[in-house]
Amino acid sequence: LIVHWEHAEEVLAVPYDVPIAGFRNNTVNTLRLWSSASAEDFNLSEFNAGSYFEAVAQQNDAESITMVLYPNDTNGSGKELRLKQQYFLVSASLQDVLKHWKRGHGNDFSPFSELNVFQLNDTHPSLAVVELMRLLLDEEQMCWDDAWDIVTTTMAYTNHTLLPEALETWSVELFGALLPRLLEIIYEVNSRFLSQVSMKWPADQDRLQRMSIISPEQRVRMAHLALVGCFSVNGVAALHSRLLKDGLFRDFYQLWPHKFNNKTNGVTPRRWIGSANEALRGLLHDTIGDGWLTDLTQLKRLEEKVDDRDFILRWQQVRQQNKQRLAELIHERTGVIFNTSALFDVQVKRIHEYKRQLLNVLHLIHLYVRIKEGDTETWTNRCAIIGGKAAPGYEMAKTIVKLIHNVAHVINTDPDVGDRLKLVFFPDYNVSAMEVICPGTDLSEQISTAGKEASGTGNMKFMMNGAVTIGTYDGANVEILEAVGEENFFLFGLHAEEVDALSGNYAPSALVAADADLQRVIHLLKSGHFNQFEVGIFDQLIASMTSCDDPWMTLADFRCYVHAQERAAMAFNDTEAWTKMGILNSARSGNFSTDRTMTEYNNDIWHLHPVEVN
Repeated sequence: LIVHWEHAEEVLAVPYDVPIAGFRNNTVNTLRLWSSASAEDFNLSEFNAGSYFEAVAQQNDAESITMVLYPNDTNGSGKELRLKQQYFLVSASLQDVLKHWKRGHGNDFSPFSELNVFQLNDTHPSLAVVELMRLLLDEEQMCWDDAWDIVTTTMAYTNHTLLPEALETWSVELFGALLPRLLEIIYEVNSRFLSQVSMKWPADQDRLQRMSIISPEQRVRMAHLALVGCFSVNGVAALHSRLLKDGLFRDFYQLWPHKFNNKTNGVTPRRWIGSANEALRGLLHDTIGDGWLTDLTQLKRLEEKVDDRDFILRWQQVRQQNKQRLAELIHERTGVIFNTSALFDVQVKRIHEYKRQLLNVLHLIHLYVRIKEGDTETWTNRCAIIGGKAAPGYEMAKTIVKLIHNVAHVINTDPDVGDRLKLVFFPDYNVSAMEVICPGTDLSEQISTAGKEASGTGNMKFMMNGAVTIGTYDGANVEILEAVGEENFFLFGLHAEEVDALSGNYAPSALVAADADLQRVIHLLKSGHFNQFEVGIFDQLIASMTSCDDPWMTLADFRCYVHAQERAAMAFNDTEAWTKMGILNSARSGNFSTDRTMTEYNNDIWHLHPVEVN
């Protein structure tokens, strides 16, 4: 079969290699990034004819592909640009790999799958499955079976979401208009796959519809394409991987149980302690040496120090130094002054309804109401930080950001509140800011709706640095809880199974009616106290969280969240006990190093042989 593309848009992929230095091993790898450029020069004839925009149109169209990663796809042109971007990055990378392979092996692809694995990070690069098929079929003139054998022994898929709506799909119409050859291959892959499903479950039409790569609504299901084309499918936390098998991908697990495995996320201690927390690094160096930088399980030795008065004093000094550094950053960025003796309560992550920044705000409004009513007899001063970014087209997330700002303004300017409570939304939150925020945090907010968070990694960064977690039974929180023990973790809320059971019977109005504190909070929101000159801007947000159809069940967890916060505040007042909790959190964080994660990926999926480096 000789395939020829008509009226194709030709784009150059320009490589940019970023050096990635290893840690004390005299090794530098490269990360290859791509920039798009026009294959055609500036069109001088169009320009001379007076068609100035047309003269540079092709160049602009090509360069726009990589101008912004993950462009806003709430409109048709945005969707088209995002699909172009995904295909461009996938195709450039695969063509580059095949070019290098042929340079060393010619046209012999028989050992290719022994030496190459492509780890697909969620559904964005799932096009790699059919693009590699296209390259092998059309460019290398392989037969279908040989090409498919290479694809299905080199592609591995990591899933990062339990939300069905977050699993990427593309309309067949758009896909066919942009990538007609790839759509032809998808149809053939799907036809062969559904024959296999029919063989195992004869005449099960419902299952065929559920598993098909092409949905009944004529959309290409990218997660299904990855599931069909990959030899390994993993989640990123133990609970997440179990829920994938029991729920989201249940049909595929029943067909191919051998494909599914778990790889709990990790973070690097070299950055998140060694670089971000110099004071703690120095204390660890003096106490247990530097071996923990490459073997984080050595932090376990800190457990021997929880009753050592000298070590406890130095730990507290480190904590205070880091809180002072964070307070200075907050003042520089927001103008708000934090008292470093207060509880530093932090939630920094992507803004999304399932991550429930809204639940955090409801609790802070509850604390504000307590102050206004004089209920401060057993008070713990608190400085709350919320930070993160919302997707450009995510209106509800942006409304939540606006609410945080408005509530912060009221709290921070009310003379009755004073130092009892402060709230800031950290502007332009990024990794560099996290390197200061993380070491200075006392209480780590990990409060997603159970069954919605795949893993989380911020929870691990905070834990390593000695923060104590308040969180739901969700994502990697479960494994953190198991590591530190319930006495060193403030657990609250429904479990995933309870969330599922409550769906369809959820009655938030009854919850409000039965809880006087929640009534006061909702009343304050509805009254417009936080938007006196912006009438109605939070009406949709209030309606959403008080709706029976709220999938995030924010109000269902309000009361137990308040109780957990009360326990945390009481624990913080006992300085010695809180210090021990922080030490134990850090000491028991060894399993959450990315070194462990990468070792598991390699042992189970990549099968690379370690190289000894002098």
